[in-house]
Amino acid sequence: MKEAPVFIFDLGKVLVDFDYRRAAQKVAGRSARPPADLHGFLGTSPLLVEYESGRLTRQGFYEAVCQATGFHGSPGEFGGYFADIFSEMPETIALHAELRRRGFKTYIFSNTNDLAVEHVRRNFPFFAHFDGYIFSYEVGAMKPLPAIYEAMEKLCGRSGAGLVYLDDRAENVAAGAARGWQAILHESAGQTRTMLASLGLLPH
Repeated sequence: MKEAPVFIFDLGKVLVDFDYRRAAQKVAGRSARPPADLHGFLGTSPLLVEYESGRLTRQGFYEAVCQATGFHGSPGEFGGYFADIFSEMPETIALHAELRRRGFKTYIFSNTNDLAVEHVRRNFPFFAHFDGYIFSYEVGAMKPLPAIYEAMEKLCGRSGAGLVYLDDRAENVAAGAARGWQAILHESAGQTRTMLASLGLLPH
């Protein structure tokens, strides 16, 4: 009997939306830079890549941001502001719940940091209902680097077509597809549901 595949979900823009403008508004109130400036900085700074790759600790990231922006709040204040950027994406969360009801194992696979993970875990109950989690800051590599994909395969004990992978970034999807994963570029829950039905993984 053919073994059922496992489902791999990206987190940001798949299960939760995010908007760094929310953090920028709050951080700007305690820094020397305006919100518009901070919006771009927080979301695209090389410091964020260092942090989410595990090369900067939470304290190191906080200190580097303070130096770059003049932020003069406490580490706790900064962490609260920086992590409070998320909102649930109900349709994809419902799709995940349906897959769980049908008996599929599911995993989260995310380029992220410990502040974000703690915030999502604390505020969004759906996050607890997965069989495992791979986070870039723990692995020390970000998608689309091979090491993080290898970590997921090791965690779930599957490879190739045994993994069905949903991600909103084309380069990450391509890296999964190159490993033989059934990789789907997630653009909407409806479109992804249609793709899963076409693969025979959900009813039409």
